[in-house]
Amino acid sequence: MSTPQKIIVIGAGICGLSSAIWLRRAGHEVTLVDKDAPGAGASFGNAGLLAQWAIVPVNTPGLISTGLKYILNPRSPLFVQWSYFPRLLPWLMKFAANANDSDTRRMVAGIVPIVGDSLDQHIALTRGTRAAKWVTASDFSYAYETRRAFDADAYSWALKREAGYVPEVLTGGAVQEAEPILGPAIKCLATLKSHGHILNPGAYMADLALVLQEEGGTYQQAEVQDITLENGRITALETSRGAMPCDHAVLAAGIWSKPLMQKLGLKVPLEAERGYHLHFTGPSQMPNNPMMIASGKFAVNPMAHGLRCAGTVELGGITAGPSRAPLDLIRRGVARAFPEMRHEGVEEWMGFRPSTPDSLPLIGEIGKTGVHAAFGHQHVGLTAGPKTGRIVADLISGKRPNIDLAPYSANRF
Repeated sequence: MSTPQKIIVIGAGICGLSSAIWLRRAGHEVTLVDKDAPGAGASFGNAGLLAQWAIVPVNTPGLISTGLKYILNPRSPLFVQWSYFPRLLPWLMKFAANANDSDTRRMVAGIVPIVGDSLDQHIALTRGTRAAKWVTASDFSYAYETRRAFDADAYSWALKREAGYVPEVLTGGAVQEAEPILGPAIKCLATLKSHGHILNPGAYMADLALVLQEEGGTYQQAEVQDITLENGRITALETSRGAMPCDHAVLAAGIWSKPLMQKLGLKVPLEAERGYHLHFTGPSQMPNNPMMIASGKFAVNPMAHGLRCAGTVELGGITAGPSRAPLDLIRRGVARAFPEMRHEGVEEWMGFRPSTPDSLPLIGEIGKTGVHAAFGHQHVGLTAGPKTGRIVADLISGKRPNIDLAPYSANRF
């Protein structure tokens, strides 16, 4: 074991919780700090999928033409708050610059290692703890309205096949035999075996926080306001509860990591993809396994406390409240895909996915500051969180992770 260090982890989402737990298991003195309760942000409201298959970024070839088509269609799964667009434009230009085959393949090569063993990583994180009950194995399907729509996704499926994700494709009546909840509008189902999902993301985060404390770590609710450096290296965090001395810090605050990076003199091109969910309580039907409704670009997850339907992309910063259009799109898509489903109630939610122009997270030490990044996972935060935390814990403990960390360099921007 390495020499025990005093470490503060900023952010109690899945990346921060995983980092804190693995650091504590490595023998360090660990304090987890968040301005809210554990898992109050994107880790609470996500689709709950362990998306090992989600290796293809949004910025693929054809992004510009597809994006323009979506923007001009009010019923598409892409939305923009135009008042924010001038501030978004520099990031959007960098994002679009990566939308070519060469860069897409580079991004895929970076995504695969951090998501490919997600189910195993969540099991390792929770084995023997109160949180293990929320992790379960499952298949995952893409639900298409026609076989032709599936064929139109040939580029993405080719990349998935190259990574080992080969679907079983059903058409016609076989679709409803596999998933009786699906109505006649869905005529093609592409299923991937041996994946997983979380049965209640909010309860999972709360239990992980308790696991940390049961294993000797500390949780404090406080807002981090500044980072104190001496000779270029962190010595303390300034918080709403006073100064907190430390030897290292882990920055895992999702979109809220951006202003703290600026405290270190780094301007990270990080923007929020505003994601939405509808959570149906008391549904009369549930799918056998999670799925993606391809036409609406939203995921469906049968959870312990209802049916979660989550997705869409809205570009518009973090200050404006929720928009109706993304929620209405999900609602229409649910009614079309599951025409016989009834429910007792529905909960609406909006949160922020922290997204970089190259669709890859920041993982590792920021310069020689002793501050380690663990954020920017875009759509795969829950999926990649436990592995990200393990990598960060190894780096701080002086171990060399068995993974090429160059694609995730915290200093690449």
